[in-house]
Amino acid sequence: MTQLQQARKGTITPEMKAVALEERVDAEIIRQRVADGTVVIPKNKDREVERVCGIGYGLRTKVNANIGTSQDYKDIKEELMKLHAALSAGADAMMDLSTGGDLVGIRERIISECPVPLGTVPIYDAAVTIARERGSITRIADDDLLGTIETHAKQGVDFMTLHCGITRESVRRLREQGRITDVVSRGGAFLVTWILANDRENPLYERYDDILELARKYDITLSLGDGLRPGCLADATDRAQIQELIILGELVKRARKAGVQAMVEGPGHVPLNQIEVNIALQKRLCEGAPFYVLGPLVTDIAPGYDHITSAIGGAIAAMHGADFLCYVTPSEHLGLPTAEDVTEGVVAARIAGHAADIVKGVHGALDWDIEMAKARKSRDWDRQIELSIEPVKARRIRGKRSSSDEEVCSMCSEFCAMKVVEEYLGKPGACAG
Repeated sequence: MTQLQQARKGTITPEMKAVALEERVDAEIIRQRVADGTVVIPKNKDREVERVCGIGYGLRTKVNANIGTSQDYKDIKEELMKLHAALSAGADAMMDLSTGGDLVGIRERIISECPVPLGTVPIYDAAVTIARERGSITRIADDDLLGTIETHAKQGVDFMTLHCGITRESVRRLREQGRITDVVSRGGAFLVTWILANDRENPLYERYDDILELARKYDITLSLGDGLRPGCLADATDRAQIQELIILGELVKRARKAGVQAMVEGPGHVPLNQIEVNIALQKRLCEGAPFYVLGPLVTDIAPGYDHITSAIGGAIAAMHGADFLCYVTPSEHLGLPTAEDVTEGVVAARIAGHAADIVKGVHGALDWDIEMAKARKSRDWDRQIELSIEPVKARRIRGKRSSSDEEVCSMCSEFCAMKVVEEYLGKPGACAG
């Protein structure tokens, strides 16, 4: 049985207990939320996951990091370096988006070294393979897609991005709407091209019941992809995007009925003033399903700094109910990220998630900040570094720019505000003359 099926029968699984322990909440609360679909626990029944992850309502905002080869960079060693960089920076889940090299072998290596939930996008694998074998992605057959999904499931993948909500109707709306950036999702582009070239319905939509059967067999969590997500601010919250979201809401309901866990992926580029309504729409249309957002990026003009544009949007999205942030690195829109870029992206997304968790009242979130404030007050530098979201960088900066007086920092030195005032604030009746 899947986690969802067991939760509905009243069973608290070891995975639910692990999530409850991590989140410091009662295991029965986790069971209830898994049962109603507002929390998912991505874990293939045939794979051991060292760090089980719960995603959804009332839980700490989680962060995903993407890695994977490309046609230009096929070195698995480099991707494994990125995997470990992401884990060291605190990623809660990983996705392998490889499109270059031996995809099955690459996935095997990543799975073997990944202690957290791992996701994939099977259509990437299918498209690359079919294009190589038959000359065009438009020659993918229904069974090719289903076979690829099962291959990934057999290898132990825990969650999969499947663009089941792109239909002929949503493509029609896309064409009639008109966009500046058209389709920026790679999986979405493959499927839109396939639909138009074959004049047929999306096989992932037509064969959704078969997909549910496979997902139930391996307890795969479906991450229902937003193939028509906006690729620039001007395209945000348009008819094509919302049409796909409406369909995804219907597919969530069908997944739950089949005993399959499902979450929904959300938009990429969204103006600040549209983020809240995007979250509200998803939660309403998808009946509270966990929401997995890429960013969202709040401006289009910052190549090299899109880990910052996405962290701004991610904090606002999570504050309003997004549950899972897909990191964005400084390399977004420019090239394949390095291990250093991966670290920067994960940390930026974690900062965004934590800032939102304070607002959402997630257990222990504010306590972390209070402990840091106390360490700063006492000028306990070792404790401050220990509490830092990225201690390695904090220690490096402290060591490089320390003051001659070890008690203070080189910014204020002897004029440290807290040091100057603490003696007098501690004396009853004392005042500044």
